[in-house]
Amino acid sequence: MPKIHLLSPRLANQIAAGEVVERPASVIKELLENSIDSGASRIDIDVERGGIKLMRVRDNGSGIASDDLPLALSRHATSKIEQLDDLESVGTLGFRGEALASISSVSRLAIATNDQNSGPGWKAEAEGRDMAVNLAPVAHPRGTTVEVRDLFFNTPARRKFLRTEATEYKRIDEVLRKLALSHFEIDFTLHNNGKAVHHFRATTSQAEQERRVAAICGPAFMENALYLDLEAAGLRLWGWVGLPTFSRSQGDLQYFYVNGRSIRDKLVTHAVRQAYRDVMYQGRHPAFVLYLEANPAEIDVNVHPTKHEVRFRDSRTVHDFLFRSLHRAIADIRPGDAPAAQVAIAEQTLGEPHWRTLAEQSAMGFSTQQTFGTSEVAEPMTAYVPENEWQDKQLHPEPESDGSPPPLGYAIAQLKGIYILAENAEGLVLVDMHAAHERITYERMKQAFDAQALVSQPLLVPITLAVSQSEADGADEHSALFENLGFLLQRAGPESLIVWRVPAMLRDADVEPLVRDVLSDLLKHGSSDRIRQHLDEIMSTMACHSSVRANRKLSIPEMNALLRDMEATERSGQCNHGRPTWTQMSLEALDRLFLRGR
Repeated sequence: MPKIHLLSPRLANQIAAGEVVERPASVIKELLENSIDSGASRIDIDVERGGIKLMRVRDNGSGIASDDLPLALSRHATSKIEQLDDLESVGTLGFRGEALASISSVSRLAIATNDQNSGPGWKAEAEGRDMAVNLAPVAHPRGTTVEVRDLFFNTPARRKFLRTEATEYKRIDEVLRKLALSHFEIDFTLHNNGKAVHHFRATTSQAEQERRVAAICGPAFMENALYLDLEAAGLRLWGWVGLPTFSRSQGDLQYFYVNGRSIRDKLVTHAVRQAYRDVMYQGRHPAFVLYLEANPAEIDVNVHPTKHEVRFRDSRTVHDFLFRSLHRAIADIRPGDAPAAQVAIAEQTLGEPHWRTLAEQSAMGFSTQQTFGTSEVAEPMTAYVPENEWQDKQLHPEPESDGSPPPLGYAIAQLKGIYILAENAEGLVLVDMHAAHERITYERMKQAFDAQALVSQPLLVPITLAVSQSEADGADEHSALFENLGFLLQRAGPESLIVWRVPAMLRDADVEPLVRDVLSDLLKHGSSDRIRQHLDEIMSTMACHSSVRANRKLSIPEMNALLRDMEATERSGQCNHGRPTWTQMSLEALDRLFLRGR
């Protein structure tokens, strides 16, 4: 074996660059994070040829002192942490002290900076050869400008892995979008090959923030968005979540931030998926822009060199807070809150939806902006009512206090025994009566089920499971959870469990894989909803078969009763399978359709 020797500074930095500088977008991310940490209120970005030829980031932040400038290009040199306690409660985006040294090792780097409001600045230059830093005075206002030229000029093998200039530019654009979504107080501009592309103006009010979100995520997202702002257990969750009917074929419109840092986290993904489970069409993905604020000491950001991942010290509390907040927000959407929330949804049920442009939606009279806060929860219904429930209900319930009709209006006809046509203040409402009744029935069954103690049933032949020791320990630790869900598990050895009882509703289910999946969830996330998911699936099937069927003629009183139940039922905008239950067409849209007034 060859003798052990120290690596040269250049080689050590290039190895570090392999973790930090993957492509031009990686450089832009590191430079923008430095500018944000410097307290900048304006950041200008220029790129040429997808960033391969040139990347320039200029800010009006605090600048770098002339004495610190040479050290700024050294590896493990940073102003953001000094000791271990600082690392355990990082409040800045950057903290490793590797970025500038890594970038300078694979490019031609120049930094011009000034930490004063008057007087000359200083410029430092370094290339990836000997890592020497050349200093010289320069005229520069307060702030910093970093130029990165000829990326990977001295590592041609790395350059071969880059994509086309257009692709590399798109990734730079996405980096800017992510940071612009998390720092509304900063004015961002982007020029590509000398042409102005973006100017995201600094914002202060919620309305201005929503305009920036619409500019980045598209107006269709904001028009189908629900705003929330909730706090509990020392955590705050705020931002925008797409309505269940505004879903995607892939998770390409999902932005999640922890203390201003964009992250990808399995715990977060799992909590969001659980929250949407009951209302999202199969194979679809929700859209959201969410911000979690927490004590930095409760979050470990020193997990990966790219800082895309974090570790929560109390992951179970974070998971439960995210799930409950989103689940409640989605459940509280009522037709009264969103008279036009269901906009041309049928396109989404199969394949990628063909979203209308903002102008097209406006021309059709669609508007779906929502707001969610800490509102009182409606009194739950505690019993399932059969199909003929509406026959004894009144024809026209009392109108709203201002004399206007209720949100879904009053029924005027039934179409082909499938759809209810109703008139409200906005115009025409169409309701899929089976889908709507299915949701109403399902929610009532769940409430009735929750109001009673779970009926548990002993197994004729107990099931013995061979598990790992950690899974067996998890079963012991969470024995109360299993009992609350109707299961009785007993440890039979270091790596074996016996299932004695199961919920009566799951007596025909395949119990062994269900218990194993629950144990796996408990080990990963500290919680599991798989048992409840199976119970809900059974109740969903029962609700589907017991709901009013197509081609059944309803009287006007029955139709009105169904509309009132929809207005009072959680998640009534979607059936149990995630399909829409109603849609709205405004009177203005109908007038345009028939060219009235022209």
